Amino acid sequence: MTDFIREVEEEYRRDKAIEAWKRYQNWIIGLAILIVVAAGGWRYWQSQQRAASEAAGARFESAIQLAREGKPQDAEQAFLDIARAGPRGYAVLARFRAAAEISSRNRAEAVTIYDALAVDPGVDPIMQNVARLRSALLLVDTADDAEMKKRIEPLAAPASAFRHSARELLGLAALRAGDSRAPGVGST
Repeated sequence: MTDFIREVEEEYRRDKAIEAWKRYQNWIIGLAILIVVAAGGWRYWQSQQRAASEAAGARFESAIQLAREGKPQDAEQAFLDIARAGPRGYAVLARFRAAAEISSRNRAEAVTIYDALAVDPGVDPIMQNVARLRSALLLVDTADDAEMKKRIEPLAAPASAFRHSARELLGLAALRAGDSRAPGVGST
């Protein structure tokens, strides 16, 4: 008798499963296809991103090689091309390198690039501070003391990673201005 009841229960479950499958089979198949297509699309996007990064890396390395070979204008142009069309990380690095190349022939243009990097919300805050410091380094010989303080004092804060370099620049600006009594100038 228990075998008969078990067979009836199994038949009932089988019928319910078949009924559920008939009712929801299109949704289940559609969901499975969607998952496979989404996973394939994601992998394709990742491979495209990797290929773009590898290409930008090769272009960046070529630009560095041009700079090493003493071709600053070619290197500058190559860095600017990467900054315009490269992936985000390489674009930021290329902007820094382009400014460095430009600084040898036109400090004001390089300062403009560094200043733009310093306020770009897409640039990491540490790199923004590096840009502020680099622009100040280019201006330390020509900017007045007030301009240098405006640019560098936030970086001279005790918690700043760049406080020592910033304080040194402030001291140089004060010495150039003839202020030997400025904090940090002449003290050990």
